[in-house]
Amino acid sequence: MTTIQIFEPGLCCGTGICGVDVDQQLVTVSADIDWATSAGGNVRRFNLAQEPLAFAENETVRSFLHTVGQEGLPVTMVDGATVLTGRYPSRPELAKWAGLGAPAVEDRPSLLASAQPAATPSAADAGCGGGGAGEGCC
Repeated sequence: MTTIQIFEPGLCCGTGICGVDVDQQLVTVSADIDWATSAGGNVRRFNLAQEPLAFAENETVRSFLHTVGQEGLPVTMVDGATVLTGRYPSRPELAKWAGLGAPAVEDRPSLLASAQPAATPSAADAGCGGGGAGEGCC
């Protein structure tokens, strides 16, 4: 089975979709990764702030950080080969690399985003500790 690894910059929690100012890019990639894993793909995320050992133990990622710095993250690897740097993979890219076939249009939120307003998850929905302002991981 193909293994996709995404090494991301330090985020406040495992997904980065918590707190008041949620980055839509992180919401989209989280949904895309959930889609890929539910379809049978093997996708893992590594957050520099929460899992620095994963970065240190991977020679390719460690060298990348020494050369480019954290500004070059995220780094996406497929079976150990670097396939993408500086941005998150799209749902079609994840599908291709995981051998899942192309996602249907209704499975591609980036195509539907212009037709519908995006919902912003709350901290409770994101699993970041819930509660009101100032609580949770962010």
